[in-house]
Amino acid sequence: MAEAGTAEGPDPAAAAPLGATHRRRLREVWRSAGWPCHDAIELDLLATGLLSRHWDADGRETLRLTDAGIHLLAATRRRNQAAFDAHEALVARVALEMQRAGRIVWRGLSLRAPLPRDDGGTTWAMAIPDVYSIRHTTLEDQVEPIAHEIKVSRADLLSDLRRQAKAAAYLAVASQCWYVLREGIASADEVPAAYGVIFAGAHGLDVARAAPRRPLRLPLAVWMALARAAPERRDDDEPQEMLGDSAAPPDGGGFAAP
Repeated sequence: MAEAGTAEGPDPAAAAPLGATHRRRLREVWRSAGWPCHDAIELDLLATGLLSRHWDADGRETLRLTDAGIHLLAATRRRNQAAFDAHEALVARVALEMQRAGRIVWRGLSLRAPLPRDDGGTTWAMAIPDVYSIRHTTLEDQVEPIAHEIKVSRADLLSDLRRQAKAAAYLAVASQCWYVLREGIASADEVPAAYGVIFAGAHGLDVARAAPRRPLRLPLAVWMALARAAPERRDDDEPQEMLGDSAAPPDGGGFAAP
């Protein structure tokens, strides 16, 4: 097989700044047979020496990651794994705080949120809060659902805040919505006023701004999602724990309370 290229290798002057789209394409080529797309992303990766071109005996062109491409992909994976671990650790921390406040807690729920249309009808959007909880009560008007969204990177937070439909979906399924931010990635003023803000530092979870509290009755679609999903269970849970309404703090409990 022949490999394209010059004796001098890739031209550094032709290199383009690489972003998430380039790294995603590298991952796709690594996982696939390497058929070329002949688009600008592929051109950038070839020019920077992260991909190389190959032809088989029948003249069919494929792409392969070079050693440099493999090293970049591996480094990206390590960074992503570290960010995922930090995110999941903070999710678990918030979930435990909600359980300690006497609330029933779910992680990673997919909730269909009803949103009003301009013509008076209803459209549906998906809300997937990192932590979702309700009060332990038999009174429907007092379940006080709370959604917590966890962010450990500034880029992820800014991307999230640009998605207006997501914000509307969260507000449709929760009477309080909170952003829990790793300390140092943003200020409370950067988060819309519809959300409360909690900073997560080495020594605890600190409320920077309380979330507005609104009366909300959960739509049937949300109740059905809760019925199908298993709530988080604490290691020290007792089967008969908190059977009475009196066990639920009246204010929603824990660090999330104003």
